Amino acid sequence: MAREVSSISRVGTSEPFELQVARGQIAYHYSQFKFGFNPDVDNSLETVWAQGGLYSYLAAETVLKISSSSTADTSAGTGARTVTISGLDVNYNEISETITLNGQTAVNSTNSYLRIFRMIVNTAGSGGQNAGVIYAGTGTVTTGVPANIYATIAIGDNQTLMALWTVPAGHTAYLLQTDITLATTQNNKYCTVSIVSRPFGEVFQVRDRFVKSESTTNQSYSIPVKFAEKTDIEVRAIGDSAGADIAISAGLDFIYIKNGDTL
Repeated sequence: MAREVSSISRVGTSEPFELQVARGQIAYHYSQFKFGFNPDVDNSLETVWAQGGLYSYLAAETVLKISSSSTADTSAGTGARTVTISGLDVNYNEISETITLNGQTAVNSTNSYLRIFRMIVNTAGSGGQNAGVIYAGTGTVTTGVPANIYATIAIGDNQTLMALWTVPAGHTAYLLQTDITLATTQNNKYCTVSIVSRPFGEVFQVRDRFVKSESTTNQSYSIPVKFAEKTDIEVRAIGDSAGADIAISAGLDFIYIKNGDTL
């Protein structure tokens, strides 16, 4: 593997701090970009994620069942073959693993998860993408769909679209920018979008809010918004009426930094 060239700031010139973080050149600093999509928001509060509805968090660490709605998503199939899942363990430490799919038959994760916030298709057959919806969940799995769903990859996306994340233990996160895009085929409809967070042991609280019709908002924070370790963060939306048919995408751009005296 080729070695990456040293940062130019080391020889007396400057380079953007964010780029140095992305390159892994700032010790104990990490970047995280969480983005999600919800294709149909009406007048019930929903999380911005591909599954739709209000997201429910795991109450305790558990082994997850990984499955697909399609039999083509399997080790020798034309669809997705392997998937990497990422989340947090019972101590809120980051964990991940790669799963070989078995179509509609669930495959158990090796790790136990308290949070799951991303799945990515790594390899696929001739189709080049997941043929069915890929699920991470618990409970009885029926034709590939678990009773309790905690992450999904929509058909063909090869990546979860979940505008939610939890700050790992021993770190503090700083929200740098929020991106919101709304669209609908209906006239005179609008949507209320909230950035909410739940500090450890507390309840969800609104940290920012946008009321928008069809438009895109890019909100930069000149003073980044601070979130302590183990805080759950997500984007939620609600339309002004039934049949609003609002599609929404949302992105959250973070830097998170290790706590302690080692910095």
